[in-house]
Amino acid sequence: MGVAIKRWLGSFAPAPVGVNGREKLYGAVGALLGLFCTEWVGRHALGAANPWFIAPMGASAVLLFAAPASPLAQPWSLMAGNLVSALIGVFCAQFIPVPGIAAAVAVSLAIGAMFSLRCLHPPSGAVALTAVLGGPSVASLGYGFALWPVALNSLILLCIAVVFNGALKRNYPRRHAEPAAGHKTRDPAPSARLGFSRADLDEALSQRGELLDISKEDLEEIVLDAELRASVRRFGDVHCADIMSRDVVSVMERDPLDYAVRLFDKHRVQALPVLNSAGRYAGMIAQGDVLARKSRLAPVAAQGEPAPDLLVGDCMRSEVPFATPGLPVIELARPMSDSLHCVPVLDEARNLLGLVTQSDLVAALYQMAVSANSQAPEDANPRKLAA
Repeated sequence: MGVAIKRWLGSFAPAPVGVNGREKLYGAVGALLGLFCTEWVGRHALGAANPWFIAPMGASAVLLFAAPASPLAQPWSLMAGNLVSALIGVFCAQFIPVPGIAAAVAVSLAIGAMFSLRCLHPPSGAVALTAVLGGPSVASLGYGFALWPVALNSLILLCIAVVFNGALKRNYPRRHAEPAAGHKTRDPAPSARLGFSRADLDEALSQRGELLDISKEDLEEIVLDAELRASVRRFGDVHCADIMSRDVVSVMERDPLDYAVRLFDKHRVQALPVLNSAGRYAGMIAQGDVLARKSRLAPVAAQGEPAPDLLVGDCMRSEVPFATPGLPVIELARPMSDSLHCVPVLDEARNLLGLVTQSDLVAALYQMAVSANSQAPEDANPRKLAA
């Protein structure tokens, strides 16, 4: 009995917050700037109206500046949640004569409306409460309370949050990376055919049936990152320098495009690294890009017009992911299974050291899997462990 009570009391202890000191400072400073500017603008724009600034904005500032990744802090949640809650609060205040009952009904209806509109924003419950219990100054505004100060305060605070978080390179409003381009078929990405998948996540969340203050996309990224870290811990002793191809065929930016075509045919490769005039890595040129570019110029040549002399630099891609020699090979498995055919390996001065192709990666993963399987029976042998 005593253990159960102790465990129950322990549930009241604060949970650790996985936020570094810099983010804590950003949250405090952002709320200070946001609320100061919101109050200043509201006072000058609505000085004759009372009130021009409402308390729930403080709760909104906590989300926008201290937890900008939360789904509850996104622009739609802020604006729509506050606006619909204010309208519901004013409606309940006018048609329910008992303030206590009106306040309870207003918050309840506001929560239901926010769930339906997918704009759940906790401070909006306080907005509905303010509309009922705000006193004569709020009652005199009627439904105009939803426009000012609520909508005005929310819009000003949102603008400041966008500028502040953007200046600090924080991802707000929350944008998620686009999935890797596939082959325009119904097949899932190769990396999603085994192991963790979005369907697994959907089913797990459906079984829980409760609201989590994290988006599905962020949760998926966290799970995948945890899987990657576990894999690195298990297979992290194999690095790109161990498996990369070192005798790499490359081209220069100023080389004719036809020269690159001949290299594609001669060496049976799909992509070539491109070097600049100083001999450093400049980008990659893919066989598919070359063929697409030449097909667009074919009608011009058919009409008798001279086709332009294309250079490698005209078709190369400079924004291509690269690896370093010490990067664990396992970190390339997911991106190379979905979209990348090869990854250049560069040093700190962007000198080309080698190339990791899909063939290199498959061979390395095969050897790692064979090694892990051969060690498993030995590790599981109790006699050996006892010895």
